Amino acid sequence: MSQAAAVIAAAGRGTRFGGGLPKVYVSLGGRPMLDWSLCAYRECDLIEAIALVAAPDYLDDARRIVEDGGHDRVCAVVAGGKERPESVRAGLDALRGVWPEIVCIHDGARPLVAPDTIERSIEVARERGAAVAAVPAIDTIKRCDDRGRIEATPPRGVLYHAQTPQTFRYELLIEAYERAEAEGMDVTDDASLVERMGHPVYVSEGHPDNLKVTTREDLARAHWILRRREGAEPVSLRVGTGYDVHAFAEGRELIVGGVHIESDRGLAGHSDADVLFHAISDALLGAAALGDIGLHFPDSDPELAGADSAELAARVAEMLADVGWRPANVDATVICERPRLAPHIPQMRRNVAFALGLAVEAVSVKATTTEHLGFEGRGEGIAVQATALISPT
Repeated sequence: MSQAAAVIAAAGRGTRFGGGLPKVYVSLGGRPMLDWSLCAYRECDLIEAIALVAAPDYLDDARRIVEDGGHDRVCAVVAGGKERPESVRAGLDALRGVWPEIVCIHDGARPLVAPDTIERSIEVARERGAAVAAVPAIDTIKRCDDRGRIEATPPRGVLYHAQTPQTFRYELLIEAYERAEAEGMDVTDDASLVERMGHPVYVSEGHPDNLKVTTREDLARAHWILRRREGAEPVSLRVGTGYDVHAFAEGRELIVGGVHIESDRGLAGHSDADVLFHAISDALLGAAALGDIGLHFPDSDPELAGADSAELAARVAEMLADVGWRPANVDATVICERPRLAPHIPQMRRNVAFALGLAVEAVSVKATTTEHLGFEGRGEGIAVQATALISPT
């Protein structure tokens, strides 16, 4: 019997995150998010075995991360089910040959869990049988009815935000799942399942950094936490550059900088193809080291079809604010042979300023041609180069 093992549940699709790739395989600090979760458990001296549960069609990707990351404590990579409880049960079954005293259940999308958070949960579970890592609630919580009317305000001092790991004596959790299956109980949460057996579950000390990455904004915050952990030197200003190109297409409306311009053709694209806002968004994201617009707003996301790029730029500004930055000024050059853009530039500046929360004086938009050279000169499309300056909030 090993003293402690872990089940890493990474079989979810992450539909709220968007994009075609399950979120646990998205890059965080140059490595797949899942790799960070595995590293945390590898660095915890109390963990002797890990069962990794992945989506059936991503088993090879999961095994590659295990191999490339040198995660030698992973004893099994198994396929998960459609729902989280099925995946957890698959991971528990994979540990039967190990039969640990204690098992930690962890979401693969919580990549920044610290080894000491894991150790504290194991200590509480060893002493009391069941533990959930959690942090005290900071905000006031309201309980509402189905019409949104507030029914009660629970005292904040007794409320906690639950995290993972959820940690148990292995035999206790196995018994809980077997009883649930025998009695046809609906399993939604491991700790709740143990509670329904009449066994108390206790809180172990979590950490605010142990966030679950559910949205692109969460990923931006995770990037910021990593930089802070790495001791990145604070800076007062940062500069980013952006470049975007869209080809002309028949039957499309031409929108540049939020201005609808009279033209016999528009620009091809998944969203409204506003090449100016796209380049500016890339410049802002680059300045904050948050990737690019394709990462946060992929063209594979059906919800973004025809999206207003000015609204996407406003969301980029919100992402920056989440990690402590704000736009300071923007300078962009639109490159095209026709139509003539000069009459529209004042409105473009106003639109960009409004989307980013800037004064118009902090936004520069210029237009130029290439003297009939290149694809722009041949009238095949429009390109934009953008530079953005950001400063701490």
